Amino acid sequence: MPKIKTNSGAKKRFKLSKNGKPIRGHAFKSHILNKKTTKRKRNLRKTTVADKTNQRQIKRLIPYK
Repeated sequence: MPKIKTNSGAKKRFKLSKNGKPIRGHAFKSHILNKKTTKRKRNLRKTTVADKTNQRQIKRLIPYK
């Protein structure tokens, strides 16, 4: 059985938690930060669990992580 290639973009963006759930960073933190509140920007720094509807696809993209 051949090895499966890991998706290069996905391996940079996702990692798996100890329970096997994909962890992702938040979007909307790169520019146009003046209008966003400090609290909102602070919360965007944190990571979060990817949505349930995308978890199977993400795990398929990073099989060995």
